[in-house]
Formats: sequence, C-alpha cells, structure tokens
Amino acid sequence: MCSYCGCQAITVIGRFMAEHEEIVNALSRLRSTCAAGDGEAVVEAAGHMGALLHPHTQAEEVGLFAVMRTDPEFTAHIESLCVEHVTLDEHLQRIVAGEHSRFAEFERALRVHLDREDNGLFPAAAIALNGPDWERVDALTPTAVADTPA
Repeated sequence: MCSYCGCQAITVIGRFMAEHEEIVNALSRLRSTCAAGDGEAVVEAAGHMGALLHPHTQAEEVGLFAVMRTDPEFTAHIESLCVEHVTLDEHLQRIVAGEHSRFAEFERALRVHLDREDNGLFPAAAIALNGPDWERVDALTPTAVADTPA
C-alpha cells in the first residue's frame, strides 16, 4: 500500500486500498489449502477470494477506471489493468478446477497488479483528477460490500 503521497485520504482510493489489504490477507488461506491439496477447502477459499476480488474489480472499473480512461494519458494503462483483472479471474478459476500448483502464479500476478494500482494509478489519480472528476467517480462507484465473510 502506498504511504507516501496521502492518496489514501481520498475516500474511494482509501476504500480500494483497504480492500487490497483484505484481498492480500485472504491469500494465506488459499495458499495453505492449495499446499494441502484439499480440493473442497480450495474451492471454499477461492470462493472467499472471489467474493472479495470480483466486487472490488467491478467497482474500480465502473468508477475510477471509467473516469480515468477518458484521459488519453491513462487509457492504455487502464486497459492493461482491466486485462489483469480478467487474468486474475482466469488464474482463480484454474485453481478451483484443481490446478493448485498455479497458486504461486496467481499470487505473483495479484501482488504485481495491486502494486501497479497502489503505487502507480492511485497516486496519479490524486494528482490528475479534479473536484468534478471525483464527484463522477463517487457517483459511478458501487458502494463497498458490507460484512464480507472472513
């Protein structure tokens, strides 16, 4: 998580960063179930990961990403992040399908993706977007998922 520019003080960015922490915290459960080879537990842990990941990526894409992609300076970068969202889903589906050895690949891709957002896109958004832009982001972004299962 970025801690140097203060972008987490912007409500939606702070929310996305907090969700990133929850997602990273869920990795340990998925890692241990994959290592144990317990298919049923993997499906449950992956379901939990998906329950955190899917609403999060959807909220990013329809809110912050939608506003930022209108600026040609950010369009390609936003598109690459959206592709990474799809790739993360594909990795998770393969793990659920029994390819437990793919966990390390999933974790690596997830951590790189979160770093690109936390330390790249979010600080850039804090600088590039103005008041009306943030109002649009807030209006477009679905509310956080309350009471996500632990």
